[in-house]
Amino acid sequence: MHLKLLLERPGLVAVDKPAGVAVIPGRPQTDDGGGEVAPVPSVREVLQRQLGREVWVVHRLDRDTSGVLLFALDAVTHRQLSMAFEAGQVKKHYLALVAGVLDHPLDLEQALMPARKRRMRVAQPGEVGKASRTLVRPVEALTVATLVDAEPLTGRTHQIRVHLAHAGFPLLVDPQYGRKAPVAGLTRTPLHAHRASFVLASGEAITVESGLPADLRAALELLRLPQ
Repeated sequence: MHLKLLLERPGLVAVDKPAGVAVIPGRPQTDDGGGEVAPVPSVREVLQRQLGREVWVVHRLDRDTSGVLLFALDAVTHRQLSMAFEAGQVKKHYLALVAGVLDHPLDLEQALMPARKRRMRVAQPGEVGKASRTLVRPVEALTVATLVDAEPLTGRTHQIRVHLAHAGFPLLVDPQYGRKAPVAGLTRTPLHAHRASFVLASGEAITVESGLPADLRAALELLRLPQ
């Protein structure tokens, strides 16, 4: 695996994360016989080999999510960017393919809380969850689906996926929160980190973008065909 570098700055690098790869090393995997199998190298491991130096994880993306992923190259930058993410100072936009035709923007503001099997859910009346808000804008309406731009104003686990499912527009494929079977050739959650914007400690404004990967482009072409 060779990672595409989207940005290289002193103390900072941004990569185009492929879908299906974890950001950091995960738990050992086992085969059907109970024996361990060699895990797929994580993005961090691949990037460290590619650059020949240590890198620091600034934020995470789900294994199946593709797109813009930032790493720090020194401890000072790591602290600054981590604090910026925690304070909501990094503006993030995701592209997603959702089930159903969405023809108007959504402002989704439901508190989230942990559920079983490492999932998240919307808090019920009387429950105290973590405040969460996602802005959703339709980009292209198709016959049975919509390409949307999702901007999470908070950074909760699975926030975009849970908010969209709760609003009645789940991702086209999502084994945890919606349909498990493939659709339009998609076998993974069609969520892509399209753009990240932030300001460095020096005052320089940075925007990093990643275009739709091949599998999402192919799915779009299929979904544009008459149903």
